[in-house]
Amino acid sequence: MSSRYLDASPEDAIGRSLRQKSHNDDYLRCTEFDREGNVTVVSGEFKKSELCTKHGLLPRDLRKVWVPSIIVPHILVRKNSILVNLLHIRALIKADTVLLFDLYGSNDSYTQSVFMYDLEGKLRQGSKAMGGLPYEMRALEAILISVTGALEAEMKVLQELVVSLLGDLEEDIDRDKLRQLLIYSKKLSTFEQKATLIRNAIEEVLEADDDLADMYLTEKSEGNERPMEEHTEVEMLLESYHKISDEIVQISSNLVSSIRNTEEIVNIILDANRNSLMLLDLKFSIGTLGIGAGTLVAGLYGMNLKNFLEESDFAFIGENINYNARQSAWKIPV
Repeated sequence: MSSRYLDASPEDAIGRSLRQKSHNDDYLRCTEFDREGNVTVVSGEFKKSELCTKHGLLPRDLRKVWVPSIIVPHILVRKNSILVNLLHIRALIKADTVLLFDLYGSNDSYTQSVFMYDLEGKLRQGSKAMGGLPYEMRALEAILISVTGALEAEMKVLQELVVSLLGDLEEDIDRDKLRQLLIYSKKLSTFEQKATLIRNAIEEVLEADDDLADMYLTEKSEGNERPMEEHTEVEMLLESYHKISDEIVQISSNLVSSIRNTEEIVNIILDANRNSLMLLDLKFSIGTLGIGAGTLVAGLYGMNLKNFLEESDFAFIGENINYNARQSAWKIPV
């Protein structure tokens, strides 16, 4: 780090950071698709105020899709658009346009590229080829397919790693395997939370009849207002992917439970081994005490002291019998 940043006061550093942030946040990079599914703009820069004015959005609505620190997924239904923030996809869906927001420093560039090709294909197929779904529904389905596909791929990798490690721990318990179990447990907990948030975002839309009815953007652009209770197509679409995300959450929850059960079993085994070592130490301590007592008696009789036992003919035999009896009393069965 440069010395001028180290020597600067906190107020100056905060001011520079805010000025730089304000300058960078005035524009957004977007890729735009038209009604026919053709890419009209690739990573073009748009001013945020112009985007809000053009698409009838509020700044707080736009903030939910361009701020990288917002990790809570959203599906926001507005008057003439649908805002989507799910995993690697930040999009604005309209009746004849789709805007994909390009995030700076995104680590999902490959997944997003695959999604763009899939989205382009679904938009070009038309409504008849997609079961009569309007433009906005085809775009939304392409997004949900990409999101659930990414979750399934990540879950499959984690599931294989966790199941293999749990099988190895059943045969042998060592420090390296326990360390890997801790790492996988943290990753799986993070994945479970992410999948749960995706499921909750879809479920939140399903519970709002007014949002479901407002998602028919093509009909609204033609001047046809759909009744609030008539939203079968979009409801079936969201329910299918809600079930997929819910299944992913259940599988990840089962894996987390398996890891916790294995950790409890490992702790029980380690406690049993520790108790065995403590019992062995106790046996050695008692045995050492018995030997020390016998040595004490032998030392006392080996001293140059005069007593009546020196003149007795049966003292040696009696003392041996007494010593053996004491040793038998101190002996601990193995």
